[in-house]
Amino acid sequence: MGRIVFDTATSLNGWIADEQNSLAWLFAVGGGEQPEEDLMPEGCTVLVEGSTTYQWVLDEQDILTHPERWRDFHGDRPTFVFTTRQLPVPEDANIRFVRGSVADALPAIREAAGDGNIWVVGGGDLAGQFLDAGALDEIALSVAPVALTGGAPLLPRRVESDRLRLESARPVGQFARLVYRVLPSGSAGSQRPDRRHDDQDGAGGGQR
Repeated sequence: MGRIVFDTATSLNGWIADEQNSLAWLFAVGGGEQPEEDLMPEGCTVLVEGSTTYQWVLDEQDILTHPERWRDFHGDRPTFVFTTRQLPVPEDANIRFVRGSVADALPAIREAAGDGNIWVVGGGDLAGQFLDAGALDEIALSVAPVALTGGAPLLPRRVESDRLRLESARPVGQFARLVYRVLPSGSAGSQRPDRRHDDQDGAGGGQR
């Protein structure tokens, strides 16, 4: 069974979109619009998005008019979209709309992923719901050299330091790449290093 990873770009002060739900600030950073391979997730066979992120992707890339652009980012991978409203579907896109809780949807998501990893693309509240359900294994951040005055928060939850263990920190172009392992709440493992995990490379990252 693969890992569930929240992988996104963020501003220095913790916003993943500005007040207009725009990523123009991110695309203005060198490498922000076409991220380096080191900033893309590896081994992900399923993507998961909230309805706002999904709609933004459709609108920003004009995908309903140019459905072939869907494959540039998602490929043929199944994409689960959590939503409570009717949303359009690009031609030939493998979209699976989900209503209800993360816990209820998780068996179907894991089945679709097989042995691959699951990429929670965004937004932050959906990632928080995976965290609440005890289903989030990793948080990978590409921190841009930008500060915003507001917008969509990275992770609208209180998370204490005993829940996150820093696995790697490195520069990738203009970005700081941070990878944290999520530890179970109250777990004894949060106090002890896991040498088996230390020998593994951190996952790659995404933009949102």
